[in-house]
Amino acid sequence: MACLSGRPIPILHRFALSSSLTPTGRRPAIRPLLSTYIIWKFPFTAYLCSGSGEGASGNKKKTTEDAVMHHQTEEDHSGRKGILESGLYIVATPIGNLEDITLRALRVLKSSDLILSEDTRHSGKLLQHYNIDAPLLSYHKFNESFRQATILQRLQQNQIVSLISDAGTPGISDPGAKIIDGQITIFYQVRACIEKNVRIYPIPGPTAVITALTASGLRTTEFSFAGFLSSHNSTRKTKLMTAAKEGATQIFYVSPHKLLSFLEESISAFGDTRRCVIAREMTKLHEEFWRGTLAEAKSEFSQRNLKGEITLVIEGSEDNSAEAPTEAELESQLQDLFSTGHSLSEVIVLKLSISRNGLKF
Repeated sequence: MACLSGRPIPILHRFALSSSLTPTGRRPAIRPLLSTYIIWKFPFTAYLCSGSGEGASGNKKKTTEDAVMHHQTEEDHSGRKGILESGLYIVATPIGNLEDITLRALRVLKSSDLILSEDTRHSGKLLQHYNIDAPLLSYHKFNESFRQATILQRLQQNQIVSLISDAGTPGISDPGAKIIDGQITIFYQVRACIEKNVRIYPIPGPTAVITALTASGLRTTEFSFAGFLSSHNSTRKTKLMTAAKEGATQIFYVSPHKLLSFLEESISAFGDTRRCVIAREMTKLHEEFWRGTLAEAKSEFSQRNLKGEITLVIEGSEDNSAEAPTEAELESQLQDLFSTGHSLSEVIVLKLSISRNGLKF
């Protein structure tokens, strides 16, 4: 029999036990295995005990190995969904290297009744790699309006639904996350679940912004993440001018074909001597962290043909004494935005961004 120190707990991972029989007539020997296992956060040591000889018959008894594997099979298959509560699971997935996924994320995905993804073909590669056969359903900005009712219905039927993006943490503008009128697609689904009292479980993991920041060599105690900036010139430039005055490290996502123009605008706002880090292909074979000034970055990357999303990290300002624009100046800027065709939601996003720097409306 298998003896565990402490109370019995489910064994979810397969491990081998070596058998050792004692000579007839002697007391059973208890021999500890070589490893102490940690299952469900509780450490325990497994021991193998020989039988006392009682009940011996011609029928072959199950070995300890058989019993353990039988228990493990039941837990992993018939009982696996009993481990998780029903609800919406927001699951972070690798940003490049498939090994950068947590054990918890794998368990949740394997236990899911449905997995929502932006691109089922892209996500299918990850699931196939880990032998996850849960059904996939596309969920993106073009179908979210009619998918939402179906998803909520399944959640209210106590199903386990997981939401993943093409890469990274859903909702954090990682590659593949799409923005709609300043809001991210996942926002609508999460808000709908909250309104219907559906539980939401975040499953943390990789995200490009933190990966780039930690390896940048720039200050990490305070940082501001803006994701992909607006495609409207005036909104984007105003955001960059605001960011240039902040003492916190600034982080942006930039498409490769827009990098040069973004660097030019950044030089106008931050100055050509401000230090920056350009992170690309992170966790992949051709991972690169380029470091230098904004002017040097423009010179370097004007000669290169890049692929893949880029994370641009810019050091914060050392002088935060610059005066904020007056309310009259701010009102004039907002009127200019309306006159150039910006929507109310875009103006509100800009308004909130500036208000965080101490302005009142």
